[in-house]
Amino acid sequence: MKVLGIDPGIATTGYGLIVKQREGMSVVTFGSINTPANSSIASRLGVLYSRIQAILRDYHPDVAVIEELFFNTNLKTAVEVGEARGVIILACSHAGIRYEEYTPLQVKQAVVGNGNASKEQVAYMVGALLGFDSKGASHHACDALALAICHLSHMNLKEEVRSSE
Repeated sequence: MKVLGIDPGIATTGYGLIVKQREGMSVVTFGSINTPANSSIASRLGVLYSRIQAILRDYHPDVAVIEELFFNTNLKTAVEVGEARGVIILACSHAGIRYEEYTPLQVKQAVVGNGNASKEQVAYMVGALLGFDSKGASHHACDALALAICHLSHMNLKEEVRSSE
């Protein structure tokens, strides 16, 4: 199963694709999509849409996992992240890719075991779980990989519950 995690943002959106096989999880690709700060919001959303479309087209994930919007004291930031999420969801819809959503708390609990974990702790555990040095990866990319790990963790729990019934 191929799971694409996406950490939405207007300035920077992280992405990370993980493949789950019998022997475990492995990273296929990860990175960040950066939009030009001096561009209009429409232009930035257009860049984000086309880059997400290209990733979906190139890697054909089975599911995309997007971070849920959480309450933010900065209304402008919350609106922009919401717009970025909308564009990402639209790209998934146009590509025929189903998407799931998890909160930052759910992701941190699944990956680190602590809902109050720092970005550094999440990045460290992502590297440990996937077998690579995450020090060079952006926090956005690590958050995206953490979203994919969280989804796989939740899927495993659902399978365990079904098999015990």
